[in-house]
Amino acid sequence: MFGYAALVCLAAVLFWLDPILRVVAPSVLLDAPVLRKTPRPPINEALLALEDNDSSLTCPDDAYTVHIFSKAPLVLYVENFLSLDERRHLIEISTPIYEASTVTHDGGGTVQRNATVRDSEVAVVPRDNVVRCIEARARRLQGWRDDLWIERLRVQRYQAPSGHYSYHYDWSRSGAATGGWGRVSSLMVFVDDGELDESAGGRDASPLKGGGTAFPRLPRRSTDARWCKVIGCPDGTKETDDGVNSDGAVYASTDNPTGVVFQPVVGNAVFWENFRPDGTGRAYEETWHAGLRVRQGVKVGLNIWSWGRVD
Repeated sequence: MFGYAALVCLAAVLFWLDPILRVVAPSVLLDAPVLRKTPRPPINEALLALEDNDSSLTCPDDAYTVHIFSKAPLVLYVENFLSLDERRHLIEISTPIYEASTVTHDGGGTVQRNATVRDSEVAVVPRDNVVRCIEARARRLQGWRDDLWIERLRVQRYQAPSGHYSYHYDWSRSGAATGGWGRVSSLMVFVDDGELDESAGGRDASPLKGGGTAFPRLPRRSTDARWCKVIGCPDGTKETDDGVNSDGAVYASTDNPTGVVFQPVVGNAVFWENFRPDGTGRAYEETWHAGLRVRQGVKVGLNIWSWGRVD
């Protein structure tokens, strides 16, 4: 009898041991994925905005407000990330150097022009003092993380009727596949809705319609109507005709809590982390996103990507 009871107890322990360890101590499991970290690969200084510790650089105080939209993945909505003067400056230095945007399918080795995937113009802006202050602001937002570098800032211009960027990830390969290095975070800033860009009509330009940034796999965990000022809501408090049918974006609702479209509110930004901080190098599938089609007017955005060590 005692032997039978002991056998039952042992079976119960073995049954519950695995799920308990997966919660409290996943690293002790033999099948727990572990990120194989390698030394830092060579840095391409032409692509990264390396800090130069210039003590003479004077930047304005930060004036933005941060709202947490999601904790996993970490997604922040940042109000007033750029000032009006900074937005004007970015338009001024970008307009003469725009080039047709390209896409890559192998991590940057081969680039090509494909307007069906990405129809926009891009400008890698020169690193003058205003741009360097924006870079520094992006570093501060992320807490001056070790082994993290800001990539050269890129201004993107999307024009009606076809300007868009189809659904994609900002990371090309998992952290595990790159030895623990990659594009760890993204900051998408709305610079202009056509009002400042004189080449697009300036104040006489048609009002911007469309052009939201859609995350169809990102849950909306708050139903508070105050979010409707910046995202597409189905209740009519914010314009929701952002190409939702033709572009496949799904708006959050009570019946379908997954999917959100951040509207192009100038000066504001969306920040997100691309990789899970669990030591596996796995990326977040929720960061799959698209720049929806601009149906009228012009949208100008600023990409601030950060490259470095995957947690």
